[in-house]
Amino acid sequence: MIEQIPTEKAVFVGIIKQNDDERKVIEYLDELQFLAQTAGAMPDKQFLQKVDKPDNATYIRSGKLEEIAQYCEENEITYVIFDDELSAIQQRNIQKIIKDSSVIDRTSLILEIFAQRAQTSYAKMQVELARYNYLLPRLAGMWTHLERQRGGRGTRGGMGETQIEADRRIVKARITRLKTQLQKVDRQMATQRGNRGSLVRLALVGYTNVGKSTIMNMLSKSDVFAEDKLFATLDTTVRKVVLENVPFLLSDTVGFIRKLPTQLIEAFKSTLDEVREADILLHVVDISHPGFEEQMQVVENTLHEIGAADKPVYVVFNKIDAYEYEEYDEYSLTPKGKENRTLEELKNSWLAQEKTPCIFISAKNRTGLEKLRHDLYKMVAEIHAGRYPFNNFLW
Repeated sequence: MIEQIPTEKAVFVGIIKQNDDERKVIEYLDELQFLAQTAGAMPDKQFLQKVDKPDNATYIRSGKLEEIAQYCEENEITYVIFDDELSAIQQRNIQKIIKDSSVIDRTSLILEIFAQRAQTSYAKMQVELARYNYLLPRLAGMWTHLERQRGGRGTRGGMGETQIEADRRIVKARITRLKTQLQKVDRQMATQRGNRGSLVRLALVGYTNVGKSTIMNMLSKSDVFAEDKLFATLDTTVRKVVLENVPFLLSDTVGFIRKLPTQLIEAFKSTLDEVREADILLHVVDISHPGFEEQMQVVENTLHEIGAADKPVYVVFNKIDAYEYEEYDEYSLTPKGKENRTLEELKNSWLAQEKTPCIFISAKNRTGLEKLRHDLYKMVAEIHAGRYPFNNFLW
């Protein structure tokens, strides 16, 4: 089947604050474009504005907003996507000026992708809960009928009530219902985890689209869905793996991302129990990405948020086949930067730190796979020996 080419065009809006690195801001907008492509939109143009701080009313200044509105009208743009989360007031004011295009923010876009990617009923409930939590404070800007009064018997004080109050009650009731349903499923999943016994547990974590599912497939010889798109995996997948004579459980979890919506972190906390209960975290990193060190920091911050920052970590630097660097000119007046490091220099700098064990591989080309298996075997066997001191390796 031929994949349908997206026809809904999107433009992207970001700001450069006083101490911001312009290259990083552009990199963030490139990531926002990738998100939009994952959601099915076609990237068209980026708009950037240098400001001291976001405008409380319209996020960017009115002149730039009018420029964007005119461009959208002339080029039939469907979506205007902002790289930060907009307040309800900002979104409402922007939409008044950009009338013919849908104004959405980064959080809304990520929630939409999660909604598209959710396959199981559990994942769908988690995403629905996140979307309602995002929607609740924005109800006033989403409908045109909210100022109308609905009178009649049975309403508070006989004076009627605004539609917004009724809508809020409906959304709050759905949030309560979803939380109750999720708690029930969480208890069932906790029982399932308990039934696995005391097998050593490893969890793959990392930024989205770094190759976790591909590594999962290689190690477990399974067929976990893997795709070159953001958030290809939402549901945690657990497989039993045996290296030589040592068994362990390996789980593949949802990828993290910069500015991951708080609503999603809250909704997926139970899914990430696999991370919190793991004996070792395999932190997969896309070393070919120019901002891989910042992506690593995002993952570390998220692990801290979910209460898993104290876990032993083994860093898997993936995609060495795609690593590129700018050859350094020895006659240059500027000092050698990160972008000028060769792969060998990068390896040596990380291996010399000794604080975190790591490996450099290419899951695509299967480079380094045997060493990865050997290292995992040693780590799992050591934990297993401590857990079963009188019954080692007898299966």
